[in-house]
Amino acid sequence: MSLQLDARQRAMLEEMGVRVFSPELPVGALDDALPSPPRGGEAALPAARVAVARPATVAEPVADRTPFSSARAMPAEIAAMDWDALQQAVAGCQACGLCQSRKNTVFGVGDTQARWLVVGEAPGENEDIQGEPFVGQAGQLLDNMLKAVGLNRQGTGAQGVYIANVLKCRPPANRNPQPEEVLQCEPYLRRQVALLQPQIILALGRFAAQSLLQHSVPDVATMPLGKLRGQVHSYEGVPVIVSYHPAYLLRTPQDKSRTWADLCLALDVMRAARPA
Repeated sequence: MSLQLDARQRAMLEEMGVRVFSPELPVGALDDALPSPPRGGEAALPAARVAVARPATVAEPVADRTPFSSARAMPAEIAAMDWDALQQAVAGCQACGLCQSRKNTVFGVGDTQARWLVVGEAPGENEDIQGEPFVGQAGQLLDNMLKAVGLNRQGTGAQGVYIANVLKCRPPANRNPQPEEVLQCEPYLRRQVALLQPQIILALGRFAAQSLLQHSVPDVATMPLGKLRGQVHSYEGVPVIVSYHPAYLLRTPQDKSRTWADLCLALDVMRAARPA
């Protein structure tokens, strides 16, 4: 795949710590090799470089987007909700203990007719205060990642994206989500997917990947995130691309180049799905 990058997109890639060797790489001349982590700590990491590339093997995208029913029956009252009713249900949810410590529920943000759905793990402190997913430093990095591929959380149409989390409430002290909490929140996310009818889902982080792929990827609960990357999975008939969580990338910036490759794979899937 080759991308025609404008000056702003290149600036966003620089913000991610990713540099493009050439503005126009011919198809078939892509460097799929990823750089080894540099020596000497994080001070040396902003120079991380990667060609505009995708993983060497791209699975065929899932064509069928219609079957949002599955063996896991969604509660009838949630399955009948529209966006407003669903948001009100989340705001009043007391299905697990997280309701006792939250300041705000974090339902989601973006264009409810977007083709892209980004799914994170759980709200953090800033998200709990503001009631919006991916704010603070991790949110700024996510916004730069999205802008690099022409998307914007305030955008609509081809530039639109919807952003949500697996959990709608913050776990205390930002601890990992517990299985029961994920189970209670799952119907809300499934209904968001059913209402949005996205063309692709970008799953950010291990818990997001595990939650979305638990019924389609054997042993996903014990599988490292790196083994889930570079291929096209499926959730409710929608193609899923797995990548790193922006909070992880803030701690491990050398993996920003791998995230750029994941975004390129997602773009490939979207382009392949477009009618000729």
